Amino acid sequence: MIGISKLYCGTVEPSDTLRYGRESSRLPSHLLQFSRDKKPVVVWNVTRRCNLRCVHCYSASKDVHYPDELTTREGRALIDDLADFGSPVVLFSGGEPLMRPDLLELAGYATSKGLRAVISTNGTRITPDVASDLKKIGLSYVGVSLDGIGATHDRFRGATGAFDMALRGIRNCREAGIKVGLRFTVSRRNADDIPEIFRLLEEEQIPRVCFYHLVYSGRGSKLVEEDLSHAETRRVVDRIIDLTADLHRRGLPKEVLTVDNHADGVYLYLRMLREKSARAPDVLELLGMNGGNSSGNGIGCISWDGEIYADQFWRHYSFGNVRRQKFSEIWPGRTNPLMQQLKNKVEHLTGRCTGCRWKKVCGGNFRVRAEAVHGDLWAPDPACYLTDDEIAPEA
Repeated sequence: MIGISKLYCGTVEPSDTLRYGRESSRLPSHLLQFSRDKKPVVVWNVTRRCNLRCVHCYSASKDVHYPDELTTREGRALIDDLADFGSPVVLFSGGEPLMRPDLLELAGYATSKGLRAVISTNGTRITPDVASDLKKIGLSYVGVSLDGIGATHDRFRGATGAFDMALRGIRNCREAGIKVGLRFTVSRRNADDIPEIFRLLEEEQIPRVCFYHLVYSGRGSKLVEEDLSHAETRRVVDRIIDLTADLHRRGLPKEVLTVDNHADGVYLYLRMLREKSARAPDVLELLGMNGGNSSGNGIGCISWDGEIYADQFWRHYSFGNVRRQKFSEIWPGRTNPLMQQLKNKVEHLTGRCTGCRWKKVCGGNFRVRAEAVHGDLWAPDPACYLTDDEIAPEA
């Protein structure tokens, strides 16, 4: 997760993170990416069921009943364990989490245990009453997935009218006083809609947007050919930077982040060097604090059936199940070689990554993407768009 607005526009300085000791239990939510202890933010896919059919779905969800979901009692026990373990955030996802009948109970229980509870949703089921209930339980944030404007989003989500329903959900959250933001997965199908997404932020007074790079996993694994080329990715990242800066110049600051490709941080830093920005050294310091990809370390995933994964995309390798052993006992992975490797990724990288001067900044990036394309867990991430000259050691 790369905070474009934080880094490029200077809304966060190194001193802001240092004053909290970089401990996740003390850091405000917008600074968690700079924590030192990397207590895991946990994505809990509370249900596989979903009312849409998104082309990039990592869980291949359908609108059917799936057996073996954790019960309410098991969910509350899981939340107890996460709170005791010190996880700072539990992100309720799916499928579509609002299709789970006890979601409000579980999210409310999480907030009562001192966890920050957030929801990742397609937004179509957020009525005014639902938004009011989410506000009452102390929800920190609602992330609504939009993958384009109008028909573009509808095609991506496999349902006519999905955009209009999601927009109503966003407005209902805003009117209820809940912080709401957008989640946009970039591909060749929708990259041209990015300026319109920024216009939507402005018109609808939406404070936050996350632009996700495509991860080849689940149904998304069929979409390798839909990903941007390296040259196209560079143009998209530049466009996101430019549009973010434009909002800030006009006194309309938004929190803008890119997710799932930590080459973005290096690319941003190199751009700031070319622009002779006085803030470039601070940006490099913050990127070092971030540490790059955190799958299997600072972020983890628990599936609807209790299986534990390195992140929400890495669903072919489970480290255990919370029905048999607590998450807090599994996550340190002291007896699991792969878990230990993921916690020290840069030591195991191969290919052009071995000599990359930014490998401790990117953290090895997405191993699941490397495995999907190369069949080798430690091969270079195919989505890294930095040139050989840009990654070469300094002379």
